[in-house]
Amino acid sequence: MPSVFETSPTAIPITFVTKSSWDQVAETLPPAQRQFATASAFTAKPSGYLALPAPDGAIAQVLFGLEDEGAISRDLFRPGALPGLLPPGTYRFANAPHDVRLAALAFALGSYRFARYRKADRPDVRLVPPDGVDAIEISRMADAAMLARDLINTPSNDMGPEELAAAAQELAGEFGASFACIIGEDLRTDFPLIHAVGMASDRAPRLIDIGWGDPAHPKVTLVGKGVCFDTGGLDLKPSSGMLIMKKDMGGAANVLALARMVMDAKLKVRLRVLIPAVENAVAGNAFRPLDIFTSRKGITVEIGNTDAEGRLVLADALALADEEKPDLLIDLGTLTGAARVALGPDLPPFYTNDETLAADVARCAVKENDPLWRMPLWPPYDAWLDSKTATITNAPSGGFAGSITCALFLQRFVEQAKSWLHVDIYGWTPSAKPARPEGGECQAARAIYTLLSERYA
Repeated sequence: MPSVFETSPTAIPITFVTKSSWDQVAETLPPAQRQFATASAFTAKPSGYLALPAPDGAIAQVLFGLEDEGAISRDLFRPGALPGLLPPGTYRFANAPHDVRLAALAFALGSYRFARYRKADRPDVRLVPPDGVDAIEISRMADAAMLARDLINTPSNDMGPEELAAAAQELAGEFGASFACIIGEDLRTDFPLIHAVGMASDRAPRLIDIGWGDPAHPKVTLVGKGVCFDTGGLDLKPSSGMLIMKKDMGGAANVLALARMVMDAKLKVRLRVLIPAVENAVAGNAFRPLDIFTSRKGITVEIGNTDAEGRLVLADALALADEEKPDLLIDLGTLTGAARVALGPDLPPFYTNDETLAADVARCAVKENDPLWRMPLWPPYDAWLDSKTATITNAPSGGFAGSITCALFLQRFVEQAKSWLHVDIYGWTPSAKPARPEGGECQAARAIYTLLSERYA
């Protein structure tokens, strides 16, 4: 995507105002502009927008409303609404919003449009980088977010396991990374859970494997759930639950976005990216409730529910990742409705037993306005995974603590990594907000990238 940033000596100023600051700002306006604002009933409410005319009819400046400094809730991405409001042109911030860097990022994120299937002109607006803001870093984050959004928004008929692998291969090629794909009999033999979930589809399951960086650097491995469409399998979802299941590869999309940032910034890591890419379909050879499979790790897994498939494909990929004892192992997946019930669509839970990592993740999430909330790997619930006929079940009976038990299930497949982080994302914005259009969303990737940048720059 082209950058939204450019320099211009004639950029139109954007003045940020709040209800409490509006009277003071109004006093500084030329009388004609002040009268125009009064006649337009501008009140500086959040997202309030007004273009003030110059004597020649051009835009003299833009007024844009923000929350008051002491407001209980402030949307630091509110300036992301501007690209959808502004006429074509180049603009600059005339004064500081609540967070200048996040406002510039929001402006870039707010320029996104998904236009693969219908005309959706990207706003023809540019922003002069504010003083002290690293436009290259902001563009890096925005480009990665747009990659994740594009992948998630693409419908499953054009984004199956093969197409997801092609997107991963293209990214690998852009940065000179290695690329491999395990498919067919090798997948059946070495990754039984991935194969079981995907075997009913006529679109072959596979495990994508990308490698990049100096082998001497710390090993950071990313694992992303790549279920390109989830019917629920034989435990079929209702139509309402299936409607946006093209987003069930959101973990893979966000892992690729994160990998793009890491490689583009040339962080000092030996990066590995693993994506189990499958379609959970319904056919005569679909895996069934109470089937038992022996995982790559040797743990036997009873299928309590075929709609708890994401943890199955992640389990085999995590087992592979764990074998080389990475310094940091991170997995992202659109996994449980329980996480949405607990925290809603905008606030993904994360899990780790590494206290330093947990504190760093929480801090970086706040810094990047990329919300995350820690939840516990609660040991007493681990017994709920017990099966009478296998080592564990993928879906404990009862409806309690679904996100926690999913995390505990995955923890069974991680023993040797020095540190492990699991994030249960939603990957979707149900209704548009500033800088966050309705549809596929980049979640957790920016916060984790900032953490990695701090550790491995």
